Amino acid sequence: MTDVTSLLPLAAVAVPALAAVLVLLSGAHPNVREAWTVLGSLGTVAVVALLVGDGATHVTPLGSLVGIDLALRADAAGLLFALLASTLWVATSLYSVGYMRGLGEARQTRYFAAFAASIAATMGVALAADLLTLFVFYELLTLATYPLVVHAGDGPARRAGRKYLAYTLGGGVLALTGILLVRVLADTVAFVPGGVADLAATDPALARAAFGLLVAGFGVKAAVVPLHAWLPAAMVAPTPVSGLLHAVAVVKSGAFAVYRSVLYVFGPETASDLGVAVPLAVVAAATMLLAGLVGIRQDNLKRGLAYSTISQLSYIVLGVALLTPLAAFGALLHVVAHAFMKITLFFGAGVIYVETGEKYVSDLAGVGRRLPVTITAFAVGAAGLVGFPLVAGFVSKFHLVLGAAAAPSGVFVAAFLVAGLLKLLYFWPIVYVAFFGRSDGADPASRHAFAPPHAATRTGSTSHVPGVPVAADGVSVAADGSGPHAPPDAENVVPTDGPGRDAARTAAIDPASRWERPRGLETSAFLLVPVVFTVGVAVLLGLVPTALPFWELAETAVGEVFG
Repeated sequence: MTDVTSLLPLAAVAVPALAAVLVLLSGAHPNVREAWTVLGSLGTVAVVALLVGDGATHVTPLGSLVGIDLALRADAAGLLFALLASTLWVATSLYSVGYMRGLGEARQTRYFAAFAASIAATMGVALAADLLTLFVFYELLTLATYPLVVHAGDGPARRAGRKYLAYTLGGGVLALTGILLVRVLADTVAFVPGGVADLAATDPALARAAFGLLVAGFGVKAAVVPLHAWLPAAMVAPTPVSGLLHAVAVVKSGAFAVYRSVLYVFGPETASDLGVAVPLAVVAAATMLLAGLVGIRQDNLKRGLAYSTISQLSYIVLGVALLTPLAAFGALLHVVAHAFMKITLFFGAGVIYVETGEKYVSDLAGVGRRLPVTITAFAVGAAGLVGFPLVAGFVSKFHLVLGAAAAPSGVFVAAFLVAGLLKLLYFWPIVYVAFFGRSDGADPASRHAFAPPHAATRTGSTSHVPGVPVAADGVSVAADGSGPHAPPDAENVVPTDGPGRDAARTAAIDPASRWERPRGLETSAFLLVPVVFTVGVAVLLGLVPTALPFWELAETAVGEVFG
């Protein structure tokens, strides 16, 4: 495709950035504030759609920094990531309104502004034309997401925030060192499909060092073991944050940066000649398996989903490290498939928490009777992550396995298959308990099959009443506004009577009726519609993989790299 100088790539970054400013200015008017959020998300999708629909490759020069030209360039790989993140921002914007209002969360203006700023940074990562531009937006993403990680403002949130900054900023230092070394070795940091030719002729030891620094630095956000510990800790954030930022934007920015570094800086041939791809593949395979093993022992639903994410991200990293066209194609497809499936699961976990106050699998016995649509969507998303047919995850994993079979060592085929089995062992107890468990816990089907029971009991402090303000960690605010998470600014809290409120109050008195169905929708439409949308796209991509532009963009990107 022909390069065309255009402001459209810059607009993809500027629209969510402008939305963040407008959200901050509208803090005293919640409806206006949230309207800016939704309009910003729709505007961002519209700009990216224009870029996708045009046959040319749009480029926006951004000047220079330390003598290196910066630019945004909307190539196929970047547009795939940008279209994914902007589309899911629309769904998450609606979901956030229902979630934050349903729980009466404090600091909502800061939340929505930081969310929009995070998407702006993600657009920059997606459309960066070179390593340094990517690095700038990559670090801005860290700063923009920090307020979301520490949203609750309590001890666990602050500790999670410190760990998040320590890991991600430390990774940034490694990545920057690698970028500078690449600049010294090749006199460029531009992304070139198939790799920068001059790197092949440089000192092999220094080239390997540059590769290791880039992969380790960007691998932090990709949550590659042993650089993963920040991700489970960050699950203290509100569920919409966990959904979009920790299943799409933040972690996928890490995986995407690894993809760029391996295939657009070093290239398949140079990476193979240097012998750096196999060690990366081994680390990715180990991450897939170790995270899967740890995940099946988690009773906390969101924490278990975090370990599942760690494992699934390494599917992408392994697909890149295998250096075969089919594996790279499968990796890009899995960026998309995992996003739609995993965000469905996080959305489902949020609905469960808003409507029932529960966050442990062992406390979810029979919840499928109370939330049939939500739990069915959760089950479909889980099936896709395992790799069952008719869901997007099957398509991406099928290509990953074929790519692994085409690689020199077939051992990685076994790694994919064993990792899929571990996903089945993780998700099956959740779905089974939710649909077939009994709330009195009288039979084994009512308990998690693998995880030890959590310390708190149902009569303890794990539940809340929907509609009563709580922090992200589930600590309630008293009716008079007191408590450790009392909203500092009443204008930032919009309490809403969710459909599960009366049922939850009844359940607090009579546990036997805790899953009684309410009249009408099982939860707010703001929560339910995004769940149905994301799982619907996951199924559509499983049934008709070419129905949306992601397939064509992935084919184009792989064709540019491998010829």
